[in-house]
Amino acid sequence: MLTERRPTRAPPRRPQQSLRQEYEEFILQRIEEFKEQITRTELLTIADDAVRELEAGAEDQLVLTEVLVLEHVDRLIMRRLNLPTYRRWRDRHLRLRRAQRQPTHWGLEPDAPLVALAGAPDCERVALVAGAGAAPAALFLAAYDWPVLFIDGTLGTVEAMETRAAAEALAGHFQALVVRFGDWFPDVAPALTVLDTMTLDRLPGRRRARFLGTLRDRTPPGGAHCFLPPPEADGAPQAVAALPSEYAGWRLERTRGDGRPPWIVTVKP
Repeated sequence: MLTERRPTRAPPRRPQQSLRQEYEEFILQRIEEFKEQITRTELLTIADDAVRELEAGAEDQLVLTEVLVLEHVDRLIMRRLNLPTYRRWRDRHLRLRRAQRQPTHWGLEPDAPLVALAGAPDCERVALVAGAGAAPAALFLAAYDWPVLFIDGTLGTVEAMETRAAAEALAGHFQALVVRFGDWFPDVAPALTVLDTMTLDRLPGRRRARFLGTLRDRTPPGGAHCFLPPPEADGAPQAVAALPSEYAGWRLERTRGDGRPPWIVTVKP
């Protein structure tokens, strides 16, 4: 049986990385992935090649330390994998990031209110994204350099999101936790929260109320909660119908008047 991960605090936010640091992390990840995929015998063969190259290239007597050999092993693996130089990686990375900042890249609508809210975050602001249905919104915000904490009640969803964030080169802005909604809340004060209404609707009423109550308390003044529109075939969830009473005193906006299920945005005074 899977054991729920329940840390006492949310993990600390990673500091913003420079492009050079992101490149070095990318190279290190690829090298470590390669090492995990080959046998020990194959890795020792590469180490022998590294020793021979170092000895052949040394004009003076060279003391081969373990650190020197390990560094050269990494260089040999880089050549074997044909990993890009920093300049090539940077150009490709910037093109990818421009594409990721388009809402349609994640299946989001161009007129979604999240697009206007994404903007350029202050380094101290955090986005909280709750529920599997809001996964695209989490990655969209990470592409805008928001520090994103994604939470869901299932381990499989959280692990899949961590894998997707790494594949999209967004892991530096993204963290994920398994949370039992209504029983535990991460130690964050999110300036922006995106909630999957269908995930909320599946919660028992009391747990949903506790979760939203804690979330409202933790949200700083001016903070916004965005509720994703449900699939049109599912109709209006009970969680959405209860929002006006639960968010009394907050500014509440419903987007779109064309018959499609609306986004609902609430802003704390």
